[in-house]
Amino acid sequence: MANKQQSAAQRRDKQRQQRSQRLQGAQNRVQSTPVASRRKPTARKRGWNQSYMIGIVLFLLTAIVVAFVVISHMQSTVTPPAQANSQVFKAVTQVDPNILSVVGTGKLQNPLKSVQGSPPVLNGPTGKPEFLYIGAEYCPFCAAQRWAMVVALSRFGTFSQLYQTTSSSTDSYPSTPTFTFDPKLYKAPIYTSQYIDFVSVEETGNVQNSDGTYPPLQTPTADQLKLLSTYDVSPYTDSPGSIPFIDIANKYVAIGLATGFSPQDLAGMQWTAIANSLADTSSTVSQHILGSANYLTAGICFATGQQPGSVCSTDVIQNIEKTLTKAAHSANGTQIALNATLEADLRKSLW
Repeated sequence: MANKQQSAAQRRDKQRQQRSQRLQGAQNRVQSTPVASRRKPTARKRGWNQSYMIGIVLFLLTAIVVAFVVISHMQSTVTPPAQANSQVFKAVTQVDPNILSVVGTGKLQNPLKSVQGSPPVLNGPTGKPEFLYIGAEYCPFCAAQRWAMVVALSRFGTFSQLYQTTSSSTDSYPSTPTFTFDPKLYKAPIYTSQYIDFVSVEETGNVQNSDGTYPPLQTPTADQLKLLSTYDVSPYTDSPGSIPFIDIANKYVAIGLATGFSPQDLAGMQWTAIANSLADTSSTVSQHILGSANYLTAGICFATGQQPGSVCSTDVIQNIEKTLTKAAHSANGTQIALNATLEADLRKSLW
């Protein structure tokens, strides 16, 4: 029995020794393992992965910021209008009177609406009858109408210079060639005349902001806003609030689509080509621009008391004036008849 107990104790001691040896061996292996193979390098590897991910995120953020800056710069960049070259300037400000006579109305419908009633004459800054234009650079119909305005106004005075621009590239009839009357471009008065005062208001530019609006250029005065609220409505226009808005001394107005012709006539053309076409009486460009200019000229002649005679006494202008007078009488007659009908109905209701 004693031998058995001794043997069991010996086995336990032997097992303890073996465990101790295994534990010591494991410790020795850990201590003898090279530094590069321990857990600390794993931490460095994890740190390297984190740095790599942070680098990627920073790179993407930088790329986004750069792209935003580039896009914003593209949207806000406005190409400065260039001064019209001498060929274009001469062609549009010195149209041969014989060509204007041959073109006549250019088969256009009358763009002028006679102002109803007897409002005070609209006079300009120097006391002369005022030719008021309100428009915007982005507007394609304003773009087309400026050609006719320059031709007509040049018969009563002198433009100091003209600056070329286009209508908006994102609106209908995109990038229609035209001129701008933005006063910031002119070092001297844009226009001088002994007969009329030319007043222009370009409300906004032609390049959209990122929010879809256009940058402001000029703000109409309180008096100009009053004219807009008075005449930029029915029956003077089919589209209230339209531009361009033209008021000739409170005698005639021309508003929106009714100002003359479509910008489509100028599609795909450059300033020189348009200017050269004015000398060709059979061209659509000449028919429409000069036809509209003749209508504007007739309206101005009413405002100036038929001065200068060299312009207002020509057969073509006299003939147009007759049609304007008939149209005015017709409109007044219609209003008088309508008032008489309303008065008669009122009397019936009272009786």
